[in-house]
Amino acid sequence: MTSRPVLFGALMSAVVGLVYWAAVSGMLGGGEPWDAAAFWTLAYPGALLLSAVLGFAMPTRAWIWGVIVLFAQVPVVVAVSGAGPLLLAGVLYAAVLAIPAALVSGIAGWIRRRMRGAATR
Repeated sequence: MTSRPVLFGALMSAVVGLVYWAAVSGMLGGGEPWDAAAFWTLAYPGALLLSAVLGFAMPTRAWIWGVIVLFAQVPVVVAVSGAGPLLLAGVLYAAVLAIPAALVSGIAGWIRRRMRGAATR
């Protein structure tokens, strides 16, 4: 595999993730996405769905797309709240939340690769 699909996927995941988390923050009136009351019921499941879609659309190293989508929260938080003393805690929080997203996007990419392999038989 060349690095071109990976670079494209990383760029797309970063842009889509930043737009998604900025929209979530905007809908909250400018708050940090992970502080929202609807984070666990809407925002995080939406990010997992977005990770699955990206993994299915770009199956090459698909697990990375979920990680990038979840870490895209961090620049949005810095833009909204600034880089305060709790930023490191936020980065660690994003890292933990990125684990299920990596699994979801990786499984979606695996499904896509299996479908592609079945179609060529």
